[in-house]
Amino acid sequence: MDFDFTDDQESLRDAVRRWVDKGFSFERRHAIAKAGGATREVYGELAELGLTALAIPEAQGGMGFGPIEAMVVNEELGRGLVNAPYAHAAIVAPTLLSGASADLQAQWLPKIADASALVVLAHQERAARYRLNHVTTRATKAGNGWTLSGAKSLVPAGDEADAFIVPARSAGADTDATGIALFLVAKGAQGLAVRGYPTQDGARAAEITLASTPATLIALDALPLLEQAVDAGIAAICAEAVGVMDKLVAITAEYMNTRKQFGVPIASFQALRHRIADVKMQLELARSMSYYASLKLGEAAPVRRRAIAQAKYQLGQSMRFVGQQCIQLHGGIGVTDEYAGSHYFKRLTVLEMTFGDSLRQLGEVSARMQDTAGVFA
Repeated sequence: MDFDFTDDQESLRDAVRRWVDKGFSFERRHAIAKAGGATREVYGELAELGLTALAIPEAQGGMGFGPIEAMVVNEELGRGLVNAPYAHAAIVAPTLLSGASADLQAQWLPKIADASALVVLAHQERAARYRLNHVTTRATKAGNGWTLSGAKSLVPAGDEADAFIVPARSAGADTDATGIALFLVAKGAQGLAVRGYPTQDGARAAEITLASTPATLIALDALPLLEQAVDAGIAAICAEAVGVMDKLVAITAEYMNTRKQFGVPIASFQALRHRIADVKMQLELARSMSYYASLKLGEAAPVRRRAIAQAKYQLGQSMRFVGQQCIQLHGGIGVTDEYAGSHYFKRLTVLEMTFGDSLRQLGEVSARMQDTAGVFA
């Protein structure tokens, strides 16, 4: 099998890397985080590069690229620690809207493509523990439309978003996978309350509440579509995590080559050389599983979900190991807010929990083993 990237994919990587190197220094990133983490200006710059149109069909003003191109972009954005909800808004949201009517797609996808609208998934609920079928938000038919009542937590860039895609359960449905539909709720809708706050990694999130809030139906019985979109999001943040770890390892190696102890660089100490070798091994394991996740997005749902969970579990293990080891190899400077390494570490801790932490993914792998037993026999 050929694992080489095409010339177009390499050109895409180079373009994103050049922008990161020239337009998104650590000083700019740090200033944004200290100011509260607002990201619309940065997201607009990504739109100028065409990146927000990456996963949107050409018929809707997009570029029509696939998961490998998304992986390339997210890896470079991770390496630069770019403060923008790219995976959530440019990958997950278009995937969810692919199940909408032609009119709704025509209304929103071009806006997502040019970043005139920021649309994010608002799916997490208290006590859900990352379970996508744990939905207590209720949808009620109201004339020709719908209203929603409930609450969602940790909505990425929620106080900056122009619309939310909200899973809700139709009235009278039970608590398993049945009755889960997807709705679009526009910013400023009656009964919608949004409370934003900064997150540990310098970004923003929000709690939203809906009280008989008008909503537009995207799709009924939409749990499979929601799972597909979240899997695409997981593959994207796996790629981002590889970029974050790659840069953190480079920062650590540079520090070890310049920091002296007993008159020599600490990189010459055998014990520390062994530790950085273990770190690089975990990075390459993570890179391989990130590729695996992106390559499996087109498979049947049981195979795809198992592969994505396996990848996210390995990435979670690698993120924790690489982050902790690199910070320890720095010593005290590694946890200071003025030093770039601490920000990479914070981003890794958030990515490890996004769309399900390592324990959740391990449970998902176990649950999917029987589903895919015949496939892998």
